[in-house]
Amino acid sequence: MIKLSDRINRLSESETLAMSRMSRELKAEGHDVITLSVGEPDFFTPGNIKDAGKKAIDDNYSFYTPVNGYQDLREAICRKLERDNNLKYSPEQIVVSTGAKQSIANAVLCLANPGDEVIVPAPYWVSYREIVKMAEATAIYIRAGIENDFKITPRQLEEAITDKTSLFIFSSPCNPTGSVYSKEELKALAGVFEKYPGITVISDEIYELINFKGKHESIAQFDSIKERVVLVNGVSKGFAMTGWRLGYMAAHPDIAKACSKLQGQMTSGACSIAQRAALEAMLSAPETTGAMLEKFRERRDLVIRLLKAVPGIETNRPQGAFYLFINVSSYFGKSFEGEKIENATDFCMYLLKRAHIAMVPGSAFGDDNCVRFSYATSEKLLVEAVERMKKALDRLK
Repeated sequence: MIKLSDRINRLSESETLAMSRMSRELKAEGHDVITLSVGEPDFFTPGNIKDAGKKAIDDNYSFYTPVNGYQDLREAICRKLERDNNLKYSPEQIVVSTGAKQSIANAVLCLANPGDEVIVPAPYWVSYREIVKMAEATAIYIRAGIENDFKITPRQLEEAITDKTSLFIFSSPCNPTGSVYSKEELKALAGVFEKYPGITVISDEIYELINFKGKHESIAQFDSIKERVVLVNGVSKGFAMTGWRLGYMAAHPDIAKACSKLQGQMTSGACSIAQRAALEAMLSAPETTGAMLEKFRERRDLVIRLLKAVPGIETNRPQGAFYLFINVSSYFGKSFEGEKIENATDFCMYLLKRAHIAMVPGSAFGDDNCVRFSYATSEKLLVEAVERMKKALDRLK
């Protein structure tokens, strides 16, 4: 009998990946499934970046890479951070990884001890919870409801801090809500952290370039806490490079060195070809993907308008990413042909089976009243999806 470790048995399967798997299974059976569950731009990587990857192959970038990334890529990341975010880092403070998810895992595993508390605003990205489990730390959730645009307040933050708190982790723009913290809101949170020098902040900024408010604001801009901020970013979302698997962190040299040490024993350096492509992405101006941003804005507005025709649906107006986090609790307790909806998971399974629409239940993100609706697909499919949703929900009594 195979005996698996307690560590792996404690982990849950990623609900977003699980929903994608079920969608694929239905498609394989011949069903026409509209997938609104995937956090992936439906655009192609820009041509200049693809060309850089092709050139890397021709130039024989086929050998092991430095654990923390090529020197010129780390230098380019520093230039990008200064150009776009007015943040100064040295190449020694940059660690390039196989995706932003690895950067986050590196940071948590290097900074949290068993028994430590990690504060996580909810709704949160699904993997934060599981990565904290891997570190054998305890996640402390702060609820941020739709009434506050899914953003926590400084008072909530301070009330959650204890003498066991070692980390705070959040995203802005946020997955799954699309909410974006303003400079003033971040400054107020930074003011709380100023009082607690033992807390490190992991700031997940992977959706930086999908920001409808304009200039992206990072909590790392506040000098009083900058040394305790681990800024995580990458090329997956903003440059439509999800499959290239390339992320990075910018952090205090001691943290960067520790994360490089861990990565050296786990995966070593990130893919050589992806790094050369990412170098081109870092040298590109943010406007390079401006057309993609505008398309996402149009889709957001379209879906919000369409959902007004669906009774019982409540949503905010997100200012970033490509998700709506929809409150569907008005449908709880209703049923159709013996199939009763008790929670958001039931809601998603009902729509998957009855309307062949795939969304992710909010329980994956810490709020079981909601579902995540990704509008990273064509306008035609978005219109069809909402029409199917309305028809299926109208059957519930």
